[in-house]
Amino acid sequence: MTAGKNMDGFVDLLTKVARANGLANARVCTDRASLTLPGYYRATKNWDLLILNGSRLLAAVELKSQVGPSFGNNFNNRAEEAIGTAHDFWIAYREGAFGTDLPRPFVGWLMLVEDAPASRAPSQRLDAPHFDVLSEFRGASYIERYEILCRKLMVENLYSYASVMTTPRVEGSSGAYGQVSQTTSLQAFVATFASYAAAEAIRVQ
Repeated sequence: MTAGKNMDGFVDLLTKVARANGLANARVCTDRASLTLPGYYRATKNWDLLILNGSRLLAAVELKSQVGPSFGNNFNNRAEEAIGTAHDFWIAYREGAFGTDLPRPFVGWLMLVEDAPASRAPSQRLDAPHFDVLSEFRGASYIERYEILCRKLMVENLYSYASVMTTPRVEGSSGAYGQVSQTTSLQAFVATFASYAAAEAIRVQ
């Protein structure tokens, strides 16, 4: 399970949502050559899904997944990547990289994590010898840490919506998945994106 073909279903879902909410002619970019946006700290960044309405960027979405056994190292890498990508994107937006005087696009982060004993178990490793670790991380599993990450990414306005889902490795191909909380659920992600698409459709009428 890696971010790639296994995430194509989410691309199809967001495409259908955009079209169902008034953007019948929206351009959905999924091939690597069309997924590049300019950055601020770096020249360019490749996203996993871009949706444009005419020349305006409507949505940029990162679709990620993770399997074990190295949940700890991979979680830290994913967190750093998500935070850095969003920070770079919004400064580029501020500097007019995607056009000027335009509404903020929808920026999404969608994470699919293997539901396994190692990702569900309370983490015992919290190495911070000089200061106390924030209380919400104490005893939290890696799945719970992803949920905390998603909530904080939204609270800090780094992403329009961030969601985490879980699926056992043996069931991943069937499309079966679970959610950690309603706040970071796929349903909430899709509902928020639908409102962005509907608002864009009204704006261009």
